Amino acid sequence: MSSTNRTVVVTGIGATTPLGGDAASTWEGLVAGKSGVKPLEQEWAADQAVRIAAPVAVDPSEVIPRPQARRLDRSAQFALIAAQEAWKDAGFTGKAGEPAEADDTASSAAGASSVDPDRLGAVIASGIGGVTTLLDQYDVLKEKGVRRVSPHTVPMLMPNGPSANVGLAVGARAGVHTPVSACASGAEAIGYAIEMIRTGRADIVVAGGTEAAIHPLPIAAFGNMMAMSKNNDDPQGASRPFDTGRDGFVLGEGAGVLVLESAEHAAARGARVYAEAVGQGISADSHDIVQPEPEGRGISAALQNLLDRTDLDPAEIVHVNAHATSTPAGDIAELKALRKVLGDDVDHMAVSGTKSMTGHLLGGAGGVESVATVLALYHRVAPPTINVENIDPEAEAAADIVRGEARKLPVEGRIAALNDSFGFGGHNVVLAFRTV
Repeated sequence: MSSTNRTVVVTGIGATTPLGGDAASTWEGLVAGKSGVKPLEQEWAADQAVRIAAPVAVDPSEVIPRPQARRLDRSAQFALIAAQEAWKDAGFTGKAGEPAEADDTASSAAGASSVDPDRLGAVIASGIGGVTTLLDQYDVLKEKGVRRVSPHTVPMLMPNGPSANVGLAVGARAGVHTPVSACASGAEAIGYAIEMIRTGRADIVVAGGTEAAIHPLPIAAFGNMMAMSKNNDDPQGASRPFDTGRDGFVLGEGAGVLVLESAEHAAARGARVYAEAVGQGISADSHDIVQPEPEGRGISAALQNLLDRTDLDPAEIVHVNAHATSTPAGDIAELKALRKVLGDDVDHMAVSGTKSMTGHLLGGAGGVESVATVLALYHRVAPPTINVENIDPEAEAAADIVRGEARKLPVEGRIAALNDSFGFGGHNVVLAFRTV
């Protein structure tokens, strides 16, 4: 391929989620059908209509030293943890262009010293950004006065804070970016990173999404919108995509990050490759600020855009990690869109709704679910959708939902998978990955 249409591959993965503090434990939880949803134990939760959420399994305070953590919003902490895992998983240590530390093992011989920082980018998205910092510091201002407000408040609350801190950690100079498109943000970040490499602007990009919004105000606001499940008596059964009893999403937190690299660059350093990042399709509904277009026209347009701009063959697609938030309107619109564009090929696709286990990470969802999609291809296993006790007849007619337990994907030949992400404002992003 030419330098302006290069093949992009995934060489590193990292995550911190309600199912585990890294990508391996998150994947193990997904395959096992484990739920990360819990009752909220904070004192403020007692007055909320929604008293459940999916917090991270490993608090960042257990990973990031306290002096560093005090200068980072929780969303940036998640992003940094996931990015550092992905960076190391890709075989790099330290900052780009800097020699490896003396105690680093020979297994990272390629090391960060072999990476040109001017050819390295970072794209980390967040749908809300440093909302907990903003709200907490406002409380400090009201209760303790001007002088007690942290001097780190502005860089902590900036939506680009997570991306900036990841860029600083790896030494990225080709560009550090922060797409903000609500619940499509993480997927849009990965799509943007693919284009950075494909068009020749970078050789490597660290990309994904993060979110940390388990706080009284977001929960009250989402709850009053009737967007969240109020099934407080059954936390682990509350997120139920495609089920007739679904009544809204469950708020989750965490981050998922990929290291994307040009195939040539990865081959030159002998990197392990998880999958090819085929490309992205993007569209907008122009229908409503929060409600999805009921027939899925915008979603269909994003999927068709993906097919038109890549060499992806619909017959290759065997798995879909659906957006599937567990809302009455959204779940069905997504399946209608798949059927409209892909027709009978959908009958051969294993459709998984992993938010049934992780909850909805908002801007972090596309990052975490891209990690899950890549690992599904790498291990050739589709995670289950849990809590589907009474499947919606429209869902059952539209797609093959993986229910109850994980399902093996074809063990031979080249296969592909989609990761769907949609957000308030009518943002639609469909990512495609493929085995190599």
